[in-house]
Amino acid sequence: MITIDDIFETNQMITENKLDVRTITMGISLRDCANPNIDKFCQNIYDKITKSAEDLVKTGEAIEAEYGIPIIHKRISVTPIAIAADACKTDSYVPIAETLDKAGKEVGVNFIGGFSALVEKGMTHGDETLIRSIPQAMAATDIVCSSVNVGSTKAGINMDCVRQMGEVVKRTAELTRDQEAIGCAKIVTFCNAPGDNPFMAGAFHGVAEGDRVINVGVSGPGVVKHALEGLKGADFTEVAETIKRTAFKITRVGQLVAREASKRLGVPFGIIDLSLAPTPAVGDSVARILEEMGLEACGVPGTTAALAMLNDAVKKGGLMASSHVGGLSGAFIPVSEDEGMINAVNQGSLCIEKLEAMTCVCSVGLDMIAIDGDTTAATIAGIMADEAAIGMINNKTTAVRVIPVPGKHVGDSVQFGGLLGYCPIVPVHNQYSSEAFIARGGRIPAPVRSLTN
Repeated sequence: MITIDDIFETNQMITENKLDVRTITMGISLRDCANPNIDKFCQNIYDKITKSAEDLVKTGEAIEAEYGIPIIHKRISVTPIAIAADACKTDSYVPIAETLDKAGKEVGVNFIGGFSALVEKGMTHGDETLIRSIPQAMAATDIVCSSVNVGSTKAGINMDCVRQMGEVVKRTAELTRDQEAIGCAKIVTFCNAPGDNPFMAGAFHGVAEGDRVINVGVSGPGVVKHALEGLKGADFTEVAETIKRTAFKITRVGQLVAREASKRLGVPFGIIDLSLAPTPAVGDSVARILEEMGLEACGVPGTTAALAMLNDAVKKGGLMASSHVGGLSGAFIPVSEDEGMINAVNQGSLCIEKLEAMTCVCSVGLDMIAIDGDTTAATIAGIMADEAAIGMINNKTTAVRVIPVPGKHVGDSVQFGGLLGYCPIVPVHNQYSSEAFIARGGRIPAPVRSLTN
């Protein structure tokens, strides 16, 4: 039963601690849109998206107004285009990306994800065509996001595709250099990608999903930090319990929004992604939560342990609030989107190597990190391989979204705007090459733990 105290507490979380629902994401299957003729295929997907999601934005706005809960983004995810478009007789999927962009703008969403391929074990013609098309597609569109799953615990790591993705990121940076390489902010390279993730840039509508589904991503780092402010000197058991109780309350708000959106749109409810998703705004930072636990600065020894506890407690609390939790769920550590992370990089307490260590215990991976524009494709591919290995061995989702900004070097910073924020150029400390390693190609075999059949 909801009491008046619950209502007052939720209102405080929203008005003072920046609680929000980060996104309502409608997943839409495009499998029934397949056609060998790319023009017909594009028409089919435009018609299906605009019909399926015609009421998504206004429904989100109505729920926001009625309940007073900020809903920051309304988004769409679609079947990985490499699968949906595999029958098309074409050597470029850029027109498909442009159609997705047009359809997303027509219904008024902030982003549309699913210009994607799942290639952890091998590539079809559609996969190869999509990957070749990514740089031009990201340059030619505004709200389309791309992801490629290069590895999994079951299949190992497709190193041929890892090499290609390093080259894709570099090419995309060049094509969008006049916009601070913004195209790279719309590309994620995954290991163990989930098919029900509502967050961009990695969202796609998994092949095991139904025709349409509503997935909701909640946020609330500021709420967690506020809850910990009264626990100076408390032991970690009390800290963990407080985070669990807070995550329960945050997830309950997301559950309410998800159920309402599902009912009003007549679309099945999928999952709540209970991730702590930060923003560049002061008071909405995962790094500041870690510092509230007693770290002088994010990145110092103890940071990985603090993040591990935070991630685990968030999941435990959220699981009690919803029977359908999925997506990525945990704590995000995107550099450009987190005021505390930005500050930690600027003051020298946080480096890319420490960020990699932190990805072993948090949601996703190396996210929204601006690096020197002269960083080679092989080095970027090496970063991707390392992160995929962490995901493969630990049976968790990991990802890389790095942005080599042409003309920018350590000491410079870049402005992306909005939720994407801003970022100092993060040093990649190594003068030696990964070229020969990446050039080997082939597939890194799956680990022993993959044999769970």
